[in-house]
Amino acid sequence: MEVSSSPLQRSLQVFAVLQWVFSFLGLALLCLVALVLASLGRAWTLVVLYLVWLYRDRHTPRMGGRRSAWVRNWAIWRYFRDYFPITLVKTAELDPSQNYLFGFHPHGVLVVGAFSNFCTEATGFSRLFPGLRSHVLMLPCWFQVPLFRDYIMTSGLVSSDKASASYLLSHPEGGQVAVLAVGGPLEALEAKPGTVSLRLRNQKGFIKLSLEHGAPLVPVFSFGENELFQQYPNPPGSWVRRLQEALQATLSVALPLFYGRLGLLIPFRAPVHTVVGAPIPVQRSPRPSREQVDQLHELYVERLIQLFEDYKTQYGVPAGQHLVLT
Repeated sequence: MEVSSSPLQRSLQVFAVLQWVFSFLGLALLCLVALVLASLGRAWTLVVLYLVWLYRDRHTPRMGGRRSAWVRNWAIWRYFRDYFPITLVKTAELDPSQNYLFGFHPHGVLVVGAFSNFCTEATGFSRLFPGLRSHVLMLPCWFQVPLFRDYIMTSGLVSSDKASASYLLSHPEGGQVAVLAVGGPLEALEAKPGTVSLRLRNQKGFIKLSLEHGAPLVPVFSFGENELFQQYPNPPGSWVRRLQEALQATLSVALPLFYGRLGLLIPFRAPVHTVVGAPIPVQRSPRPSREQVDQLHELYVERLIQLFEDYKTQYGVPAGQHLVLT
């Protein structure tokens, strides 16, 4: 992908990234403050009406959300893509009559690759995979924030609870893709340049879900995801890591102490190549046994490792570096 390097283009790219980082880290709080201020002024009746509607709409994040093709095609996402740049790599055809569960690896600090590739059309998801609609699963707590939840749903974000994923994977006409960052928030604490550590050995809930619905599993590896931010030292067992893990258990979200360019929260310019692997056929089993889950998990890990090994040197990973699974 050829990316313009003119000063104007680069400035627009930086702006696109800054607004996204703000949306990720600060927009939820701003939405809450705006709602409270509006309720204290003349717009209080609108706030009441919105809250009534919000109650009636409370199940939407678990029922496929409310995607907007217009929002997903905003020009700002193309500048966001070009900042790094980010590319989506297709390795196999996917049948649009089926539903799929994409396992996204690694989580990274802010899951940049998952957002750009599956929450926008900047990298051409709908063109590469016609007939499929992607939905990235996000922690349910974010959908409790008024206004903010309505904005994030327009990009295809939905709640990550089981009911939400089951709704997508049981769609009778197919064509739905549930994208899950398998390592979860704790994996973000390991997202550091030069590392490829994945929390996967004991992550089997998504395997069971795939079996229950007979949804093919698709391993996805995002090369360069961990190169976008640095983190302050937090080795396992340190007081920093213990505090982060305790907060994650309480708040459900990880709090990596990260920084980027100029010591700020601006990610480094590093290419991200998100490679979508071949689907793993799954036979439906409404009540899968532990043995079935373990067997499919083993196959999934094998396919993910193979995907990584097949493409790593092409996308800047040293030949001698291998995945570390925890």
